[in-house]
Amino acid sequence: MKRVDDVTDLTFEQAFAALEETVSRLETGGLTLHDSLSLFERGQVLAAHCAALLDRAELKVTQVAPGGGETLHLDQ
Repeated sequence: MKRVDDVTDLTFEQAFAALEETVSRLETGGLTLHDSLSLFERGQVLAAHCAALLDRAELKVTQVAPGGGETLHLDQ
């Protein structure tokens, strides 16, 4: 099993895929308590990494969007 703290170099897509795999393994069951806890801990780290990457992306969009990130309304 991979170390919990080895997610910092993962892209959002890689981290999200790893998170999905982790959740799937936990949902499948049949793991020892130790393995379940290790997977849960890794899932928490992956989720936090994904959230941080999304926050950074949102900040970039806010900085480059006209109006400082105000909601844009498009005419239909």
